[in-house]
Amino acid sequence: MRRDIQPNERAFSSKEVAEEVGIATPTVRKYGQILERNGYEFLKDGDRRIFVQSDIESLIALRDTDKPLDDTAKDIVLQQKERLKETVQTDVALPDTYENLPQDPNQLREVLMMLANELAATREMNAQLTNDMSELKVTVSRLQQDHHAISANVGNAAQKTNAKIEKLTNQQKEQYETLLEQEKEKSELLQQEIQKLREEQVKEWRLQNDFNRRLEIVVQSRPKSKWEAILSLFRK
Repeated sequence: MRRDIQPNERAFSSKEVAEEVGIATPTVRKYGQILERNGYEFLKDGDRRIFVQSDIESLIALRDTDKPLDDTAKDIVLQQKERLKETVQTDVALPDTYENLPQDPNQLREVLMMLANELAATREMNAQLTNDMSELKVTVSRLQQDHHAISANVGNAAQKTNAKIEKLTNQQKEQYETLLEQEKEKSELLQQEIQKLREEQVKEWRLQNDFNRRLEIVVQSRPKSKWEAILSLFRK
């Protein structure tokens, strides 16, 4: 248990320590874990570390060391144990002081002052914790708002994309149907032209056959002269 903390000593949060030491908040947690791993004692509220000035000095020593962090942490732990030994005598004498409270007004006044300081430090710590919780709630609220905004934007973008895809699909379908109808009309016109050509060809064949028959008849009728026979074809 820590015995080197003064009753009115200020307590710091991890965020405040990070600003004081000039390192990131995750680095504060990392240094705290290294110190605890080597036997360092922190004042704690549950699992949360509460830092005092001596703890800040320990973190600065870790920040500025040229040695491996665990070696420096061991040196810091030895220094803390020495400080704790120096405060043992005072802690042992406190029960006698409480037993003599009704008989010694000066000691009673001193103890009351110490309790008042501890109460003030506790109130300050609670105020800091309250502020940290308020900041955390604000941060969580902002993150939730950002999440909702991002989700809404993604949903709107997806909806717009689907609408564009559907529109393009319909346009392509209409264009395909239009082209198909045009090709069908062209095919029908081509069939009609082909039919006309066939009919004209049949008509030409019939006329040629009729001409050949008449020519044959004229030749067989033995006209007076060849030129007269040919001319008779054109007279008819």
